[in-house]
Amino acid sequence: MTLKNSFFLVVLLLFLVSCDKKRVFDEYKTVGQNWHKDSIVSFTFEQKDTLTKQNLFINIRNNKNYPFNNLFLIVEMEHPSKKTLVDTLEYKMAKPDGTLLGEGLSDTKENKLFYKENFVFKNSGQYKVTIQQAVRQSGKIEGIEKLDGITEVGFRIEKQE
Repeated sequence: MTLKNSFFLVVLLLFLVSCDKKRVFDEYKTVGQNWHKDSIVSFTFEQKDTLTKQNLFINIRNNKNYPFNNLFLIVEMEHPSKKTLVDTLEYKMAKPDGTLLGEGLSDTKENKLFYKENFVFKNSGQYKVTIQQAVRQSGKIEGIEKLDGITEVGFRIEKQE
């Protein structure tokens, strides 16, 4: 390997490692080829910082089999005090022409969806976040039992700069 190639490799490695310095927590869970309406994805993490503003994200990996323009989620955050906050959220997942939104060059897209912006954890301790899909077809009360195209669900916390 030449000196030029070695230098390029070291610079590339440093760039890749330093790109994620905002990350506090980042984890994914696989849901298979479809996400069952009763399947709850949960993330447990320890939080010690009660001063810094942080951004919380829900990460979704989906593929071309995702049949809707939007995604509805029920997200619960249980605090160390056992107090639980519940949010029902809607995210745009595709353009009006059906083209999937998100990052990725293949049929699989990754969507980094804001959950809470400028959030300050009030208490240190163990938190638990649960995420459940709540997609329904227009005009129907029953939710979609098996939501095709969602393969992984993630949760991420970033320090705000």
